[in-house]
Amino acid sequence: MCGYGWNHGWNGTWGWGGIVMSVLMLLLVVAVVVAIVFAVRYLAGGASLHHRGSSGPEGMPAEDRLADRFARGEIDGDEFRQRMALLREHR
Repeated sequence: MCGYGWNHGWNGTWGWGGIVMSVLMLLLVVAVVVAIVFAVRYLAGGASLHHRGSSGPEGMPAEDRLADRFARGEIDGDEFRQRMALLREHR
C-alpha cells in the first residue's frame, strides 16, 4: 500500500519541493495573463494613444481641438490662425 493513493511523501505532504513548484507555477500563470493583456492592448491600439505626442488630455490632437472650437464659434478667424501658427511653430 505504500506509494499508492493520495498520500505522496511523508504524512501526505509535498515538502519544500512541492511548495517551490506551486509558487513557480503561480508565477508562470501570472506572467502569461500579463502577456496576454499587453498583447491585446497593443493590438487594439491602446498603446498608440500614448505615443502621439500632440494629443491633449482628451486624446484629441491640439489642431483638431482648435478647429473644433473655431467651428463652434468660440474663437474667431484671426485667433484661430494665430493659435494654429503657434502650434505649428512649437512642434
